[in-house]
Amino acid sequence: MKILFLEPFFGGSHKDFALGFKAHSCHDVTLVTLPDRFWKWRMRGAALYFINHIKDFSVFDAIIVTDMFDLTDFISLAGIGLPPVLMYFHENQLSYPLAPDEKRDLHLGFTNIISAFAADKVLFNSKFHFNDFMTSASRLIKKMPDFRPGWMIKQIREKTQVVYPGCRFETGVIDLKERDVKAPLIIWNHRWEYDKNPEFFFDALSALKEKNISFSLALLGEKYDIFPDIFKKAKEKFKEEILVYGYVESRNEYVNWLKKGAIVVSCAIQENFGISVVESVRFGCIPLLPDRLSYPEIIPAEFHSKVLYQTKQDLLKKLQDMLVNYQDYLPLQKKLSIKMEQFSWEIIVKLYENILKKSL
Repeated sequence: MKILFLEPFFGGSHKDFALGFKAHSCHDVTLVTLPDRFWKWRMRGAALYFINHIKDFSVFDAIIVTDMFDLTDFISLAGIGLPPVLMYFHENQLSYPLAPDEKRDLHLGFTNIISAFAADKVLFNSKFHFNDFMTSASRLIKKMPDFRPGWMIKQIREKTQVVYPGCRFETGVIDLKERDVKAPLIIWNHRWEYDKNPEFFFDALSALKEKNISFSLALLGEKYDIFPDIFKKAKEKFKEEILVYGYVESRNEYVNWLKKGAIVVSCAIQENFGISVVESVRFGCIPLLPDRLSYPEIIPAEFHSKVLYQTKQDLLKKLQDMLVNYQDYLPLQKKLSIKMEQFSWEIIVKLYENILKKSL
């Protein structure tokens, strides 16, 4: 099949997903993108760019779009000959957490709802995200003063599936290299933004440092020109522990850091899947994650008591134990790495192929 993949926000997990699908799909995938900036304007205007840029949609068998997009504008302007459209939700503007100085734009959330309704098929990247979206969409529709289109929710639900995004690692057994047990390396490989809750993370590290517990630190992850000041403060406070500070462009270099990592920590208040965590665990990092969001879904239940935390105190207790008794966690390291294999693109892409086949 000839598939057109339109990505209005080509960065982060959106970029990772688009490139992964194109690389592993058995179909002929044409990828058309816009840079990952001015996200609100992408939702308003990306449809106009794609309509003007692509002259004939009828040559494609299917179109894939993602959530930062007004699909209703696109469909109305594309005219006749438009093939079936599949919409993939990485995040949504109904429940995405806001910084303290932000105010939610309900129009953008409603754009997500109507776009999902207009799509021929809708996919979400986790069960948590799907349930969160449906709850938030119902809540917003109830705020309408009259003529509430509650029937949309049922129709969206009927054409929606949950399919995890693929991750860029091979299937099979991975050689897990030895880690530094004297100063285990803690990995931060999330975006340097408010919703990843870096203050919570650095508070925990400060408490450990005050107790003279040894660790080293890799501050990876994407950052934009403007990022939380806490990272600048952390650069000074943890100058003796930090081995790398900032985004690593080379994929090989990034993976090598993960292979050195002992523990990957998340303190996120928003995470609909967690590619960075899955990759880290696959390459041998022990996860320490909040017992909420998508994490209980991607980490098998048998490991929850050891790697999911409830409170800041619980985080500190578990992190301290992992650092002091790191060697005791090595059997867990291997088991979890094997469990993450299921998210490899080699396996996941088959689910997308079946969905596309049934949708056409």
